[in-house]
Amino acid sequence: MLLHVQRFVVPFEYPVYFTDGVFSPSNGDLAAAVASKEPHRRHRVLPVIDGGVAAAWPTIAEDIARYAGAHAERLSLAADAIVVPGGEAAKNDGAATAALQARLDALGMDRHAFVMIVGGGAVLDMAAYAAATVHRGVRVVRIPTTVLAQADSGVGVKNGVNAFGKKNLLGTFAPPFAVLIDPRFLETLPLRDRVAGMAEAVKVALIRDVRLFSWLSEQAPALAAGALGPLAELVRRSAEIHLRHIASGGDPFELGSARPLDFGHWAAHKLESLTRHRLRHGEAVAIGIALDAVYGELAGVSRAGTAAAVLALLEALGFALWDDALAIAAEGGERLAVLDGLAEFREHLGGELTVTLLEEVGRAREVHVMDERHVTAAIERLRERAGRRAQGGRRAAVAGEADDGGGAARAGGAASGVRS
Repeated sequence: MLLHVQRFVVPFEYPVYFTDGVFSPSNGDLAAAVASKEPHRRHRVLPVIDGGVAAAWPTIAEDIARYAGAHAERLSLAADAIVVPGGEAAKNDGAATAALQARLDALGMDRHAFVMIVGGGAVLDMAAYAAATVHRGVRVVRIPTTVLAQADSGVGVKNGVNAFGKKNLLGTFAPPFAVLIDPRFLETLPLRDRVAGMAEAVKVALIRDVRLFSWLSEQAPALAAGALGPLAELVRRSAEIHLRHIASGGDPFELGSARPLDFGHWAAHKLESLTRHRLRHGEAVAIGIALDAVYGELAGVSRAGTAAAVLALLEALGFALWDDALAIAAEGGERLAVLDGLAEFREHLGGELTVTLLEEVGRAREVHVMDERHVTAAIERLRERAGRRAQGGRRAAVAGEADDGGGAARAGGAASGVRS
């Protein structure tokens, strides 16, 4: 007998600041964010810093302490900053999560205390998961430091770690208390990481905003060179689209099977594991986007020319759209290992496969069946395209060497003429 249907609604809100010099004592945004709900309290904050950020910014722990001292009426550091391994290693090592949980317990961090996470997406994921599972939720302030984290994952509501060989198997949905995005962190990134993070911006442009796609195409040379001005604009525009989707998409905690923001990710997650994270997340996403774009045309979902436009933009931004991991055979050797990503994606969605494909740039459609024959054909097309590009590059290099030789001879001849 049905006794009662319980129903309640819990509103969530969190501010996202675009700021400059977040740890400069004269910048009040961080203090204001922490104190926004209780402005008259002094709030305990534990900084957790990505090891990569700490290496690139050696004084960051001291700068945070100096900031807290300048805003002592609102902030109190619970302890010295904790530095954790950066990159996917943070999510692969369960001991790192357990150590952080133990530290939060030892410091008596309660639900009104803050974990302030400064780092890339993997560290944000791991540390936010640890915070979400202590007292069922210590408050989190995110300060994302990479293009990918600032443009995409750092402003969202998910966290998690990898386990049992699967990406993000353990995790929670826990909105942050606040997010602060400071483009100065992008100055510390090597070019490879600047480029890798752009894949998520391409993703949201393809499924949501044709104007952003056009802007990315126009700015591709500057972005491929890692220019900071266009990069900061990319971050802002991508983050705004991501935030709109969370607020208005109707399923912020992904209770259903539709996940348009995971366009290109079923293959990307598998490629990350197949390469043991040799590929950056963004690099794997770029390949996954390319694969699904080509598949969409082969399956008759996309308009002709859509895949060509997608692949051209990704290559113009500096992405390689082939990796030998795509050709790894699954156990038994009869099919490609990357195809197992479809089954893993289906499991992650709760049993029903839902994959987002493009009808055209800026308009997406969901499908519930992926024909493995077309997927395999799409992979082969990416292999062939990479081969043609490599061959063209070799021809250009040979031609360049010939030109250089002729030019040198001509220069030498001219010099001889001058001397005579």
